[in-house]
Amino acid sequence: MSRVDHIAGHTWHGRKGAVRNAFRYSIDYVLLDAEDAAPAAPRLFARNRTGLASLHDSDHGGPPKQGIGAPWVRQVLKEYQLPQPHRIELLAQPRVLGHVFNPVSFWLCRDEAGGLRQVICEVSNTFGDRHSYLCHKPDGSVIAASDRLTAAKIFHVSPFQQLDGGYAFRFDIRDDRIGIWIDMTGGDGGLTATLVGPRRALSNRGLLRAMLRRPFGSRRVLALIHWQALKLWWKGAKYRPRPEPPEQEVSR
Repeated sequence: MSRVDHIAGHTWHGRKGAVRNAFRYSIDYVLLDAEDAAPAAPRLFARNRTGLASLHDSDHGGPPKQGIGAPWVRQVLKEYQLPQPHRIELLAQPRVLGHVFNPVSFWLCRDEAGGLRQVICEVSNTFGDRHSYLCHKPDGSVIAASDRLTAAKIFHVSPFQQLDGGYAFRFDIRDDRIGIWIDMTGGDGGLTATLVGPRRALSNRGLLRAMLRRPFGSRRVLALIHWQALKLWWKGAKYRPRPEPPEQEVSR
């Protein structure tokens, strides 16, 4: 039986270009074996059922609210003719009191030795759209913390950023902490986003502490996203209407 880990970390975003903006917020993620239907978890956390905090397959691996979880990952890797992983982990913000919104979640695909071979970055916007970026090294070797994996940006996330540009991802997933760095280039000057924090076994005490310090979970995340959008508008950033999302579900 696997365990559920808690990352009580922080995210930092820094916008470059003519209209600059930066913010740093604390945030809670969980990391678990996506194919373990009943991982070792505290009473206040639920897997595919109602709980104070929970993680549901329907929220990930497919269109929003229509996900199928880890089988979707295996389908994607098969379509791209990549090796099937020995273990699939999901790093995501949990539902809190039934509500969830994940700007980005990460599927971590590991080989038998535990090496990280592929990462699927599952990106959702506030318009209800979703697109995923498949990251792996060209030769299929283990992804190291120093590796920069690139993808063309084809999905509309912020109405204050142009659609064109590219991403460079870095992943440093350790037993005691995680670090993810995303650099976006092009568009309106680009931006840098990070997710960093210690990794510990999830506990009732840790969950309750998170609820007190960061109440309402993803509702708080959505409120902060709209607050930053208001600040960008006030600073004079150009608003762009939502384009049609890409037809393909996954790109690289």
